[in-house]
Amino acid sequence: MTYCVGLKLRRGLVLMSDTRTNAGVDNISTFKKLFVWESPGERSVTILTAGNLATTQSVISILDQHTKDQDAESARTILTASSMFTVAQLIGAVLRDVIARHSQETVVKAECPFSATLIVGGQVKGEEPRLFLIYPEGNFAEAAEDTPYFQTGETKYGRPILVRAFDPDMSFEDAAKLLMVSFDSTIKANLSVGLPLDMHIYRTGSLRTGICRRITPDDSYFEMISTSWGESLRQAVAALPPYMLD
Repeated sequence: MTYCVGLKLRRGLVLMSDTRTNAGVDNISTFKKLFVWESPGERSVTILTAGNLATTQSVISILDQHTKDQDAESARTILTASSMFTVAQLIGAVLRDVIARHSQETVVKAECPFSATLIVGGQVKGEEPRLFLIYPEGNFAEAAEDTPYFQTGETKYGRPILVRAFDPDMSFEDAAKLLMVSFDSTIKANLSVGLPLDMHIYRTGSLRTGICRRITPDDSYFEMISTSWGESLRQAVAALPPYMLD
């Protein structure tokens, strides 16, 4: 399992993922799930991956290879597509094809054993930053005014934090802090999500890779956020009016 979040702010995009994958309590590994491509001055594209590791690694490898392939059949790639909508279409098609191929190559019978979901955010010159949630079937939804962020993976523990505190006008600094609280709540509740965390902050109009950070288990700021958030919750609960039993 994993946890990935993409926020769409007035000033840009903030995307974060954990790095934990597991096939049981005795088989836990760390794999990168946040990937960034750029054509400086023209576009920046970020993908967060959640789901079957073989599927997501294949999708990322194919997309990356296409950006380096000069063959005419691969001319339209995530670095040459005319819009972020077309980028999302391309990524969705690759995801759908990879899942279909893996499903045909195995005799394992299970419900969507190779399923994966992706969050894609970025900006192409001439349009505003856009954020998409791409489903295993290859179709997708786009973030809008009423739905300004997407989650995928183990979403339920960190969602209440976003629902209560997210504001599209917030600063990048506050957005990063909010995501750390959301991830900390998820990590505390579910062992399948864990540090390190990868984060990309993209500023509208920059058209290049923004601030990329890896938050490790020994990160002093994240440790402070985790401790302070827990203490603040205890104080908030204590400050609420008592429930009367009589």
